[in-house]
Amino acid sequence: PKILNLKTSKIMLGTRTRKLFLPLVIVSVAVALSGLVLAQANQSISPMLTPKLQELLQKEMQSINDASQKILAALVVGDDTRVAKLAQQIHDSFILRQSMTPEDKAQLMTVAPEGFVQMDRDFHETAAELATVARAGNKPLQYEQFGRMIETCGACHAHYATDRFTGFSE
Repeated sequence: PKILNLKTSKIMLGTRTRKLFLPLVIVSVAVALSGLVLAQANQSISPMLTPKLQELLQKEMQSINDASQKILAALVVGDDTRVAKLAQQIHDSFILRQSMTPEDKAQLMTVAPEGFVQMDRDFHETAAELATVARAGNKPLQYEQFGRMIETCGACHAHYATDRFTGFSE
C-alpha cells in the first residue's frame, strides 16, 4: 500500500484550495452584488437631467465603451502598453466634470444620488488601478481590474440607467 505523506498532501490541498478560492470569492461577491442591485428600486437619472447633461453623459459613456472594447482586444493579445494607455484615458475621461458649468454641476448634484457619484468615483479609480498593473505587466491583475470595471458598469446601468438599458429592468 502507498504511504500517505500528510505534509505533502496538505501542501497540495492548500495550492488547489488557493487556486479555487479567488474565483469562488469573485463569483460569490458578484452574485451578492447583483442581488443587492436588483433588490433596490431602480432610479434612472437620465430623464431628470438637462439635455446638455444627458448629451455629456452619453458622450462619456460612449468614450468609455469604445476604450473598454479596445482594452479587451489588447488584453487577449497581451499588449500591456495599450491596456495601460487606454485605462489611463478612461480614468482621465471625466467629460462631464471637464465640460460642466457650476450651474450644470449643481443640477447634477440635485439629481444624482450619492450611490451614483460613488460608483463613478470607484469606476474611474479602478481604471487607474488597471493602468498601474498594466504598466507593471501583471496580467492576472489586469484581468481582475478589467472585470471589476465591467462589473461596475453593469451595476450602475442596472441601478441608474434602466430607461436606457432595459435588459436590467426585468
